[in-house]
Amino acid sequence: MIDYKDQQTKRCKTPRLEIYPDRIRQNAEAIVSQCHNEGVRVACVTKVTSAHPAVARAMTEGGADLLADSRLENLWKLRQAGLRGPFLLLRLPALSQIDEVVDVADYSLNSSLVTIKALSEAALKRNLRHKVIVMIDVGDLREGVWPDKAIELVNSAASLKGVEIVGLGCNLACYGGVIPSEINMKLFVDTVKACRKATGLKLPILCGGNSSGLPLMAAGKLPTEVNLYRIGEAIILGRNVIDRSPWQGTRQDTVLAVGEVIEAETKPSMPIGERGQDAFGETQEFVDRGLRKRVILNLGRQDIVVDGITPVEDGIIVLGGSSDHLLLDVQDCRRDLKVGDEVAFYPGYGALLALSTSEYVQKVVIEAE
Repeated sequence: MIDYKDQQTKRCKTPRLEIYPDRIRQNAEAIVSQCHNEGVRVACVTKVTSAHPAVARAMTEGGADLLADSRLENLWKLRQAGLRGPFLLLRLPALSQIDEVVDVADYSLNSSLVTIKALSEAALKRNLRHKVIVMIDVGDLREGVWPDKAIELVNSAASLKGVEIVGLGCNLACYGGVIPSEINMKLFVDTVKACRKATGLKLPILCGGNSSGLPLMAAGKLPTEVNLYRIGEAIILGRNVIDRSPWQGTRQDTVLAVGEVIEAETKPSMPIGERGQDAFGETQEFVDRGLRKRVILNLGRQDIVVDGITPVEDGIIVLGGSSDHLLLDVQDCRRDLKVGDEVAFYPGYGALLALSTSEYVQKVVIEAE
């Protein structure tokens, strides 16, 4: 664990997100190596840090086979930073953005023939072929056609001259929380085999999911045909996304959220007076701990997911937050926190996504010493 109070000599403005690219590179090396040993290539996903170039470079140095993101703006950011790619667009393309998709992405995930036709037309205008991975829904109920519709879609898309159908993909543990298993992976592989037989296409890429697939692979239960994963959280946060436990060979101190104390007072733990909904339309529950020392930080729900952060120091309880304020119980903290002191947190996935997106949070890259 970082002794964060000793880091404050390197003080800069708050609130801030501290990024440690050398640690992210170490995580990338570990996970990419684990995947390559099983015949699985890795598309490293940059979206949770809004495609911060330092993070993307760390992933590339760690062995990324592709760089992937859900936002076109982020893919442009990667190109403008001099990253080579290849680049994969994760979110299904919108028809209003087709030209830009073809301009910035080498690959895209698709489940609509209408969209694939538009991609083909845009690619032909540029005298190129855009690579398409057709998405199959194997139970998580986010993107993808149902398996019994896959042959029809792949066969129709294969006739389009501006695209190349390079494989099939699936997504799990996102919307429905469905865990990758031998059963849904067999369904996915069987669907690919049926499409190959019906269309005569090679379909060399079998993109079997995201970070949630790592435990199945580590257990030796991933079908050998699956040869590409899209991995972001496991690399950046060093977590098994099924239960958020540390992933083997990785570190979890890769990013830190830092706020500054703007009030330090002893107050009751229970609000006084008749209560209704808070500013977000919620009714809060409070625990009566008596009089406690509380501090307010200059972070809020506009910047962070309040219940998705873990204090670096022991003895700090995250009480909640409003748009612009983060409230902490610091009665049992070893430090006597005062106005102007900094407090650091390990952010979870949702919190890191918010911190990266918020324009009010300064992003600071901390290079290895």
